[in-house]
Amino acid sequence: MGKGTDKLYITHSEWASEDAYSASAGSGLSKANANGGAPFKRLPFKFCAISLQPFNHPVCTAEGTIFDITNILPWIKKHGTNPVSGAPLKSNELIKLRFAKNEDEEMVDPVTFKVFTDNTHIVALKNTGNVFAYDTVDRLNIKVKNWRDLVSEDEFSRKDIVVLQDPQNVGPRNLSSFKYLQDGAKTLTPEQQAEQDDHSRNVNRTALGNGAAVLKPKPRLRKQEPDINPDALASNRDSIASTLKSLQSSKDVSPPSATTSLDATKPSTTAHKSRHTTGQAAASLTSTGLTPHTSTSLATLTTEEYLLRPRLIKILGYARIETSHGPLGLELHPLYAPKAVWNFIQLAKSNYYNGLIFHRSIRNFMLQGGDPTGTGKGGKSCWGRNFQDEIEGPASHNARGVVSMANKGKNTNSSQFFITYRACTHLDRKHSIFGRVVDGLDTTLSAIENEETGEGGRTKRDVVMKEVVILVDPFEEFLDKERERDEREEKEREIRKKGGREEDRTTWTGKKVKGSEGPWEDEAGVGVGKYLKAVGAAGAVTNERDLENGGKVKEEEWEGTAFEPPKKKHAAGGFGNFDSW
Repeated sequence: MGKGTDKLYITHSEWASEDAYSASAGSGLSKANANGGAPFKRLPFKFCAISLQPFNHPVCTAEGTIFDITNILPWIKKHGTNPVSGAPLKSNELIKLRFAKNEDEEMVDPVTFKVFTDNTHIVALKNTGNVFAYDTVDRLNIKVKNWRDLVSEDEFSRKDIVVLQDPQNVGPRNLSSFKYLQDGAKTLTPEQQAEQDDHSRNVNRTALGNGAAVLKPKPRLRKQEPDINPDALASNRDSIASTLKSLQSSKDVSPPSATTSLDATKPSTTAHKSRHTTGQAAASLTSTGLTPHTSTSLATLTTEEYLLRPRLIKILGYARIETSHGPLGLELHPLYAPKAVWNFIQLAKSNYYNGLIFHRSIRNFMLQGGDPTGTGKGGKSCWGRNFQDEIEGPASHNARGVVSMANKGKNTNSSQFFITYRACTHLDRKHSIFGRVVDGLDTTLSAIENEETGEGGRTKRDVVMKEVVILVDPFEEFLDKERERDEREEKEREIRKKGGREEDRTTWTGKKVKGSEGPWEDEAGVGVGKYLKAVGAAGAVTNERDLENGGKVKEEEWEGTAFEPPKKKHAAGGFGNFDSW
């Protein structure tokens, strides 16, 4: 139970010792031991010993210290020593290492494919640079006296074996023993030092809003400052003038306009408002780096985001698939599956489906296609990624000729689709239905179904999609109607500003309304009828009206005869409102 003894208990000193695993670990150390020695920190085997970062181009010394060649060469050029031991080191003494990697980009032994870890005994051959696990070299080379490289078949000797990592001897990888760390020497290159000094690299500028503009001029000014040499300016007045002119001209040049990039991403139609806000008010409330926003505004949707909202577009789309067995006419339904219809239309317009085959045909079930590889395992959507299922709505696989998206699980729609040969209601709520066959149902589709198939439902004679043509694009039709509506509303506003139409300026009897010569405005006081009295000058009727008794009343008698509301009677008694005082 005790450490090195057979007693059945642990003392407090053992419980609080340096190598104990408890809450009191290390509390029993002496002050001299605690403060005098540096803590042990082990450098991982895949890290460069000078940059303390994972290496990309590994090299090593004869002692087995691993560096990245991009970091050790500037050090050797400047100091000519090994930064870890301080011994002299030349660039031609470095050994280029060749690590084998698996599919997951993990470093492995090239013979046993064992993954290297921080506890693996790793060695390298000096003459070839190939890296192995020591167990492999020990069993297949040393013990059987086979002194040939297991990868390149080159001969080597025992002296060519360089130990890169020995779990039984971690001293060479102890960071506290590295000489350049003890001396406090700087190992960064000028580019790395400049990158480290640039503190703005750790700032997410996209989250700063308007505050990001503060960081933009700083790199530009920092580049201009080294161009000014104070000694040269003091010694030569001509250089002073030329330098000032160059700086002035560089400051006068305006920065490139951002309108080009904005216009490239601007929607083709008027931007639409979403149902949610931009969130700037909430973000500026909780972050001091953002410009304060005290009002909320609706977020702007792009044209694609606006069109892909469910239950927006009720216009049907139409497409034709020219196959090797005849044409198939499709009717597309974007009302409940706008993303699936949009994906099919965009892929068809880019000629994605042209020349592909229907790789799977199962009689009395369905016909599947849309995979460029022809195996049923490939295909990408127009966005380059899978998109979500659209299974809401009344559509069902309840008939022959239903067009639906093929997938390999939930929300894995890409470019593949299938057409049913009969009702398959068990597929409902699992696949996104986006259309149906309206032409070629009994001719082309029946001919394809009767094709002889082999293993996996593959037809023995290829059924090719020669061309997919979009006859009616429902999204373009919807946008065209919106443009026509916007133009019509704009014309109506222009006409109202100019005074309205002629029929708006006359009554039903053909008489002109007073005040109609000027710009037309919406006023509730204007009305038609012999019992309606005008309110104000704009509402006065200009003609004479016949009354029921046959008499006539002139315009002057109508003006100023608006009804006055009856005065409110006050209750008797009390002081009242002191009007008579």
